[in-house]
Amino acid sequence: MRHGVSGRKLNRATSHRLAMFRNMVTSLLQHERIFTTLPKAKELRRWADWMISLGKRGDLHARRQVMACVREKETVQKIFAELGPRYQSRPGGYTRIVKAGYRRGDASPMCLIELITEAKQPPRKEKAKKPAPVQAEEASATPASEEKAQD
Repeated sequence: MRHGVSGRKLNRATSHRLAMFRNMVTSLLQHERIFTTLPKAKELRRWADWMISLGKRGDLHARRQVMACVREKETVQKIFAELGPRYQSRPGGYTRIVKAGYRRGDASPMCLIELITEAKQPPRKEKAKKPAPVQAEEASATPASEEKAQD
């Protein structure tokens, strides 16, 4: 039984899988978007969210944990200097997966995984309610009052 076992094996040995995800999370955090297969992207999302959450903490232990996974010092500095402060107010969900069709050779589902940018969107304008029904009630009320006035 698989109680409490999480993660995808992706038909790879453990060492190969860990090395692949370390390389992928490094590339994602460097370039902020990569193109990969959908199952890899869904698993990579867990790794990327974990690295950015450590970057938000910003202490020495978090830096050492990131360096155990991401082996490039420039990327580690980017996590703590740029990405951690960028997502400080966000409680999670730092990545977006956009499906991009199927690969030509083996028809595997492909996608684009990218870091979410905190672009402020303009507030939505509520549609103004038509004043016509209100005027119709007033119009129907005024002839009745005029009839009473004429009597």
